[in-house]
Amino acid sequence: MTPELAHARARATGPLTLGAGEPAPPGMTRLGNPDGTGTALPAWPDGATPSLLDEYQVAPVNVERAGETRRVLAAALKCCWNDLSADPWPGSPAPVEDVLSAYRALIGRGDDLMRNWAIGALRRLHDSAWLEVDAGLVRLGPRCAGWPAASHAQLRELLRRLPSGEDGSTGLDVLPAPDRAQDRPQDRTGRQAAEETGAGATASVSEPDGVDEDLLAPFDERRRAEIVAAFMAVEHAAEPVGEARFPALRDPAPRRTVAEMLRRRGRVLVQDRERWTSGYEDGTAALAGSSLGEAERAVLVLVLVHSVAIPRADGLLPADSWLSPFPAQVDELRRHTRLPVGELDAALRTLRHAGLVTQVKAGEEAGGYVPGPQFHRLTPQARRRLQEELILAAGPHTPLAAAVRANRR
Repeated sequence: MTPELAHARARATGPLTLGAGEPAPPGMTRLGNPDGTGTALPAWPDGATPSLLDEYQVAPVNVERAGETRRVLAAALKCCWNDLSADPWPGSPAPVEDVLSAYRALIGRGDDLMRNWAIGALRRLHDSAWLEVDAGLVRLGPRCAGWPAASHAQLRELLRRLPSGEDGSTGLDVLPAPDRAQDRPQDRTGRQAAEETGAGATASVSEPDGVDEDLLAPFDERRRAEIVAAFMAVEHAAEPVGEARFPALRDPAPRRTVAEMLRRRGRVLVQDRERWTSGYEDGTAALAGSSLGEAERAVLVLVLVHSVAIPRADGLLPADSWLSPFPAQVDELRRHTRLPVGELDAALRTLRHAGLVTQVKAGEEAGGYVPGPQFHRLTPQARRRLQEELILAAGPHTPLAAAVRANRR
């Protein structure tokens, strides 16, 4: 596997699994497990993180119920990082009920709605590799190893301020705080499993040296910082960013450096007038894979047909636009799919988390779904290919579909 493909797969499907003794691809951090296996995740140049976007007042990719998700992550960190003299990752596994108890103590309530939000946040954190939830246990995920060492002191101070979940704080019994004096048998089993799993475990973090240093070294400190900021912006901002805010995107020389940094990760610059973002390089995209299942793909096609293809056929959208003010109604989606309602809702939730669809209100209607911000990242070739696929899906027996199939022969 080439380094470009490794980076593209890590972005598309999550951190890579490494075999025993297998090194991380260039430009990636290796997280070693006690058995010699490991996990690889991309490292950022100059130790930058997506939080850099705050300095430029650029919005990052939206996280559903971001506040609840942060609080659940804080509760998990409180339970799993029990040795504050060490780095946070890998920490120790903790029973799910302990994490929920810490969350309950943090928010001061434990009704059904809060419980559902907490479980949803655990699912999102697991899917994005911030946490690993399995067999009733919560572990810190590989992305927690990416916290810069400079931030650990701030994290420690945060944890010291958090309630532990053992102080009997008020709330309903939906998320009961553990009673250490009278543990239920299943509670003891969960804690014993956590203690046994964490006992004697050792892990390692091997960071790459000088990520993109050969590209950045010729520039002075100011220009170097501008290049790194532009790279982080096009990779992690929710929307394309303007040249006016990022000088490295205006000047051709540093912009070529940003493009080369992206190329090493299987990515390319995508321009929309004076705004820029990044997308998968077309050859790499075909090999990178996807975490979407058949149900998610089918629902995404339905959203595109009803929010883009039909309005475009009526002359309401330009031919090359994948952003639409015409949401696909939920009732319409349910009427045109054979998926059970639960599976449809789960597919829509997955697509929302991936940024492939966005839920919007539609006047007095219940609301609907339109293509999400990830469609900004389509290259011209990907746009044409997706348009052809949409023609084949929406009208497979039309003359236009026949022409598409003929051109592909």
